[in-house]
Amino acid sequence: MQLSECARATSASESRFRITVPIAPARAARVIALDPVAAAVTRRVAAGLWASARFYTCQDGPVDGPEALPLRGLDGSRAMLGEVLTGSDVVVVVATEDSGRACAAAIGRACSARAVTTAGVVLGDGFEADDAVAALRPHARVLLLSADESDVSELLTALRV
Repeated sequence: MQLSECARATSASESRFRITVPIAPARAARVIALDPVAAAVTRRVAAGLWASARFYTCQDGPVDGPEALPLRGLDGSRAMLGEVLTGSDVVVVVATEDSGRACAAAIGRACSARAVTTAGVVLGDGFEADDAVAALRPHARVLLLSADESDVSELLTALRV
């Protein structure tokens, strides 16, 4: 009797070829919340086990170019967008309404200039964030409109963060 490919792959003789360690994260991700409700979602998501993600909220304030956009880590630390983008290869922007549209545009421009992949998750069940979506659209490779905040975690998992 000849074994199928699946049966042969699970045999003891083939086990020496199996990878026995967890796959390392592929992305150095930054997750940036644009508004207070998005910040609350981001805090809940940040409580998960993420190998290389760092989480921030966008701060309003005078900006001398996108790189100088002020951000705040979830621990309260301050950072500029340019510093945050150094070493990152994907940025996930989370919005629930339009108050962060200027931040969204600045993040999109800075990421485009550095060739950093940008994804946007806009949470809500209506059109509360139309301006944020419009600001992200030219820059985001992935733009997910969802009513389910668990989609933020799902996106990070899919990106292997």
